[in-house]
Amino acid sequence: MFSHVMVGSNDIARSRKFYDALFGTLGGNPAIEDDKGRLIYMNNGGLFLVSKPIDGEPATHANGGTIGFTVSGPEQADAWHKAGVENGGEPIEDAPGVRSAAFGNLYLAYLRDPDGNKLCAMHRMAG
Repeated sequence: MFSHVMVGSNDIARSRKFYDALFGTLGGNPAIEDDKGRLIYMNNGGLFLVSKPIDGEPATHANGGTIGFTVSGPEQADAWHKAGVENGGEPIEDAPGVRSAAFGNLYLAYLRDPDGNKLCAMHRMAG
């Protein structure tokens, strides 16, 4: 359904450190930087980009918005969360763990990136 996700940043170098570490836990490569200074992460057919806003205004996060990343299991979610916190992210919501939903149990871990964007690592648990 999605071709890509892009978030704004006020400090591309700080974002590179954070997202390189975060996506490294998912088997991704460090960012490719294009000629406009945008960071591009490619993994499993998806694109995630980080850019200074093209209108020249400060980057802000979406209130109520969350970007979710599929992880292979609780261990990968925990590694993702730890890498994010160690590289400038802020732990939010409850600690990583199982949450019950109408459609089954999920293992979730939440962070805010250095610019305030809300991120979630999610693993759908069997049975």
